Amino acid sequence: MSYDLSELNKKFEKSSPESIINFVLEQAKQPIVTTNFGPYSASLLHALNTLDASIPIIWADSGYTLSTTYKFIQKLEEHIELNLHIYAPKYTRSYLDYHYVDYMASPEGHQAFTNIVKIEPIKRAFDQHQPDIWFTNIRKTQTTFRESLGIFSKSPSGLLKVSPFYHYDDKRINDYLKKHNLPNELMYFDPTKLVENQECGLHLSVFT
Repeated sequence: MSYDLSELNKKFEKSSPESIINFVLEQAKQPIVTTNFGPYSASLLHALNTLDASIPIIWADSGYTLSTTYKFIQKLEEHIELNLHIYAPKYTRSYLDYHYVDYMASPEGHQAFTNIVKIEPIKRAFDQHQPDIWFTNIRKTQTTFRESLGIFSKSPSGLLKVSPFYHYDDKRINDYLKKHNLPNELMYFDPTKLVENQECGLHLSVFT
């Protein structure tokens, strides 16, 4: 799919998530979606599922996942079909706790930990699925880095990333969840984030 990011972002700036997804699916051959099953994640999964339930859902289960997240996934499965593909780190949590107990003390340690529990599993998923389109649920208001992107952006390797809810604030996305009677879970933990609004590293990484 050839594209001009500036033109696409301008064209779809005020479009609904459904319109954006429809446009992309008409041209995509091997789309995938990544999720962390964090707050508001049901929105994108529902919107995609409504139009194409076969799209692979890629989740890197870090080994530090809270029980509330597993319960949320179970609730979500009562509402939509999840073509879920789970990828785990190659090391156990006990191993990571022992070797990376002080990972927050240095940028190098934190990056190494992030690579193990998130970047490598997702890269493995991408290598297996070979996507031409990457759906994500990043939003403009989440981090300074994401504010610089758009509905359409690209990975460092050139893979097109599409974020249908990019311009939605918390109120609008909550309204979407309520309209479709979808569950939400705010109790969520990402071990790679030292502060709440820190970039997780996935969208900064170079792979695929």
